[in-house]
Amino acid sequence: MSEAVIQPTEAPRWQAVAMLVFGACVIGFSGILVRLTGTGPAAAGFWRLTFALPLLAIMTRRMSGPLGKPSPIALLCGVFFALDLGFWHYGLKYTSVGASTVLSNLAPVVVTAFAWIFLKQRPRALFLLAMTVAVAGAWMMGVGRGAGAPVVNAPLGNLLSLATAFWYALYFLAIAQGRKTEAASRLMFWSGVVGAPLLLGSALLLGEQVLPSTLAGLAACAGLGLVHVTGQGSIAWAMGRLPTSLASVVVLVQPVVASYAGFALFGEALGPLQTAGAAVALGGVVLAQWAARPRPQGALSPAAP
Repeated sequence: MSEAVIQPTEAPRWQAVAMLVFGACVIGFSGILVRLTGTGPAAAGFWRLTFALPLLAIMTRRMSGPLGKPSPIALLCGVFFALDLGFWHYGLKYTSVGASTVLSNLAPVVVTAFAWIFLKQRPRALFLLAMTVAVAGAWMMGVGRGAGAPVVNAPLGNLLSLATAFWYALYFLAIAQGRKTEAASRLMFWSGVVGAPLLLGSALLLGEQVLPSTLAGLAACAGLGLVHVTGQGSIAWAMGRLPTSLASVVVLVQPVVASYAGFALFGEALGPLQTAGAAVALGGVVLAQWAARPRPQGALSPAAP
């Protein structure tokens, strides 16, 4: 049986959640690598997808056969992800790694509302509370930035990062839809094929430096590709086995990792509010996982309002 037709019940729930958390932690380091590439923001996204494509091609052929032709949903994933990377990387250029990653990960609000209204995935009241707690913690991390962060234009960077949350939410929803019929590696491969030229074209139009000027920069570009395959791949795999709204909240682990990595590598000091926000965000993630646990069979469903 190919990966594309695996049903959510075929893998333990804890395994899917563990993969989701792992993927979010890995992706948390991508903002650091973007800073180290020495290229333009959109160019860094191009290299991320370009270095990932050979690995994704090998994974797809081994796990689910020939690459085949891209599906419409895979093409849509590529467009949304290119917009996600482009806006986020420019946000990183103007504001801190922690603030940019936090704001770009406010997608759970959009995802949960969309899943509730259009996909009929009605969340429990406790889950909505958990999402509110997690998002509040993320907001605390964003506004509680301490001294020492290399910020060029915080309002512009924060605005671009906030716009990223919209594109990230659309990408999340597209991946969740695609995972109903396709393997995660195939979806990611074709979305990369679409996204890479879009990002390269944007970099050229904006006059960015496309080629890394140092070996360290080239290594960072390659590292982005590896992070994309392992981190985003783990998230896409888990998306086929968990409710979309829950997955969007769990990945709020990512800004916590990014904030502490930014502190360790770039001296982006963590203020008291930001430190407290990390604890609140993680608490919300844990509460969301508990609230979204499957109801025992035979339990009565809550009455509709």
